[in-house]
Amino acid sequence: MRGSLLVDNIGELVTNDIGGEGGPLGIRRHAAVLVEDGQVAWVGPARDAPAADRRIDAEGGAVLPGFVDSHAHLVFAGDRAAEFAARMAGEPYTGGGIRTTVGATRAASDDELRATVRRLRGEAMRQGTTTIEIKSGYGLTVADEARSLRIAAEFTEDTTFLGAHVVPAEYADRPDDYVGMVCGPMLAAAAPYARWIDVFCERGAFDVDHARAILACGQAVGLGVRVHANQLGPGPGVQLGVELGAASVDHCTHLTDADVDALASTGTTWVSGFELTTVATLLPGAEFSTRSPYPDARRLLDAGATVALATDCNPGSSYTSSMPFCIALAVREMRMTPAEAVWAATAGGAAALRRTDVGRLARGARADLVILDAPSHLHLAYRPGVPLIRQVLHNGVPQCRP
Repeated sequence: MRGSLLVDNIGELVTNDIGGEGGPLGIRRHAAVLVEDGQVAWVGPARDAPAADRRIDAEGGAVLPGFVDSHAHLVFAGDRAAEFAARMAGEPYTGGGIRTTVGATRAASDDELRATVRRLRGEAMRQGTTTIEIKSGYGLTVADEARSLRIAAEFTEDTTFLGAHVVPAEYADRPDDYVGMVCGPMLAAAAPYARWIDVFCERGAFDVDHARAILACGQAVGLGVRVHANQLGPGPGVQLGVELGAASVDHCTHLTDADVDALASTGTTWVSGFELTTVATLLPGAEFSTRSPYPDARRLLDAGATVALATDCNPGSSYTSSMPFCIALAVREMRMTPAEAVWAATAGGAAALRRTDVGRLARGARADLVILDAPSHLHLAYRPGVPLIRQVLHNGVPQCRP
């Protein structure tokens, strides 16, 4: 759909334009946004809005950048509802259920996997997520990891090779051999479809030496680094991520003072020193689903670390695609203010993906907008579980209403 589009009658506009006015969210009142060719062409007072070919009336609602979900596992088959029920009955989460999904994923056809990704991608879009990262990690063979990423690349440009999710059963007694395969033929097959490489650096998964070797191999072929770190207990994952200049270390549930200091030392904004910042990506859906302690976002923020929120959408430990739900959890359980949580779910996610074209509404940014059926961003936490997303624009194109 060509031509210009004006979104006006906006009660509160969240721009995340930290160079302007309106606090950390760059809030403007009674504003309008002009969209041309899929980009934001103008932002300003509604009274000064230029003429446009088409118009969307926000009806006094709040308008935000589309949510940026920087951690999701959408390529899988089957579900683990019984595992969830067992956890709710008292069984601890150990990460062992990943292998259940591996078996189902290997047995699924391409079309079955593609249908799952399409369903979950659409579900996320209806809840305001316009940018999403998608990981592999449930194939764990050369062919299955490559096809998982090939399918993921049909839905996003931010694809992550996670061949080092767990050591599959057939290599249980030969972890060194599996790491060799990940670094060799699996990486060679996966890299053409991936932007990032990730490792689950955790007890029961990959130790720090294996993780470092795998990530270094990914860097050598041009992939950016991400790390699953410190989810199940204290460990070396955060320090490894900072050492390697990772864009993001994810989970960060169990942190030492040294971990917090390391994250804070890498940078504090997504503009100044952007390329050097290692973002702490927090995944409260996982703690909700596993009854684990929540990360202490307040501690990270007060130290000066950059924080993102993401869903960790996966069939075992966080089967949610809802960024609004994660925002509400972050405010209630992780001591974030509503403004901090919204920033983390938009600009923070963009920083975790090292993207400057999303997560903000300023001239030249991609025209990804969420229109709320509410007057303020505060309602995302104030009214948890309520479907507040009235309309979503992706690349300037209105999507189906929820």
